[in-house]
Amino acid sequence: MKLFERLTKKAQEFPQRMVLPESLEPRTLTAADQIIEKKAAKIIFLGKKEEILSEAEKLNLSHIGEAEFHDPDDTHFTEKYAELFCELRKKKGVTLQDARYTVKNPLYLGCLMIKAGDADAMVAGALSPTSSVLRAAFQVLKTKPGISVVSGAFIMLLPEGSIYGEDNMMVFADCAVVPDPTAEELAQIAIATAKTTKDIAGLDPVVALLSFSTKNSASHEKVDKVIKATELAHQLDPSLKIDGELQSDAAIVPSVGKLKAPESEVAGHANTLIFPSLETGNIAYKLVQRLAGAGAVGPILQGLAAPVNDLSRGATVEDIVNTIIVTCNQAIGDKGL
Repeated sequence: MKLFERLTKKAQEFPQRMVLPESLEPRTLTAADQIIEKKAAKIIFLGKKEEILSEAEKLNLSHIGEAEFHDPDDTHFTEKYAELFCELRKKKGVTLQDARYTVKNPLYLGCLMIKAGDADAMVAGALSPTSSVLRAAFQVLKTKPGISVVSGAFIMLLPEGSIYGEDNMMVFADCAVVPDPTAEELAQIAIATAKTTKDIAGLDPVVALLSFSTKNSASHEKVDKVIKATELAHQLDPSLKIDGELQSDAAIVPSVGKLKAPESEVAGHANTLIFPSLETGNIAYKLVQRLAGAGAVGPILQGLAAPVNDLSRGATVEDIVNTIIVTCNQAIGDKGL
């Protein structure tokens, strides 16, 4: 079964409450209509119901009326979220009056609904810059216990019959968020990415922390960082199959892995690659995408206490549908379903 067929089926089995704060954006509305038709999520729009339905009618969309609608200007609805935000941010000097103004911003209101248990996940960014989406998520939801860093993973869909990865898939991180992670952050990225590998790619994670050295074949402070990160990752999750430092060929080519790291259960068999910096991860995924003809699903934001994903402002309807499906599966995985 193809990746999105499997993810869609699981989303249909366990429908999640998905907040879409950019409720008048045509691509988002069209994607939501498809999601509702598939019964893959319970859509929550933030905006004025009449305006949203009017826009949907112009687009000839027939399922939008089945969604849930909430108006950020409706103080009867938003007051409890204003009180929640005030409580969350009072140490930062936020007053209730400040919070009442903040909840008029749909990005914040969506995150507050998740925090209050009234929604499960959010997708935004078709109209909003990444910084705005992440700021709301950081301030309201924060990160998972034991995780202090948010990162971005890509599921690489390799050409049919690829000898690398598993089921023609590999997971790369961090390719989107943290420019130069510390050893502690790199370890957390590895743990978060292993969860993405399991929950979204549907694979048992086999995680390699990459470097230009394999098992002390080179000496450098950048190698030391990866070695330390590997040790810390083992401490965070002793059950995880994870090893480093490994060169990329030692991580994914069985013959090279056996030669360079014969004692490693990861070397030669990795399906999850953790890059030592953002520049290496970003360069790598784009090269694999272009040179190998691989698909790249993401970035999938990981590490947040609840699933929020950011869209490119150039996203297509298909991109938005796929992002909603992925985000629903993150929420399902968080619930252990």
